Amino acid sequence: MNKTELLSYMRSHKLAVIGTSGAGGPQGALVGIGVADDLQVIFDTVSDSRKHLNLQRDARAAVTFAGPGERTLQYEGRAIPMNVTGMTDADYREIYFSAWPECRAHLAWPKIAYWRIEPRWARYSDYDHGRLIEVFTFE
Repeated sequence: MNKTELLSYMRSHKLAVIGTSGAGGPQGALVGIGVADDLQVIFDTVSDSRKHLNLQRDARAAVTFAGPGERTLQYEGRAIPMNVTGMTDADYREIYFSAWPECRAHLAWPKIAYWRIEPRWARYSDYDHGRLIEVFTFE
């Protein structure tokens, strides 16, 4: 598997589990995602959610993609808050909206927040086709 195939696998998912570090330990949440060409994962949330508060305190994040079958991707990176309006981060918001057009209405929510996660490490596994494991590291 190369990075182009990895991008295709990631984009085949509309949902993924985001893992963050909470005060009491790890926390996970299923979220709708968009994926940028540079493999950044983009999602929205509200500013009083646990994941948002956790990422403000500790930018380390993990993302898990599952399926179909016994195919998975473990992805780790650094979360960066995005601007909600204006030109800064507009391209990333559009990537998210292309995956989730109905979520454009979330821009009117008073507590909406957007995040993008820059990849640092990823491991793709495919046990449906033997024991295929590919590890990726990113600068």
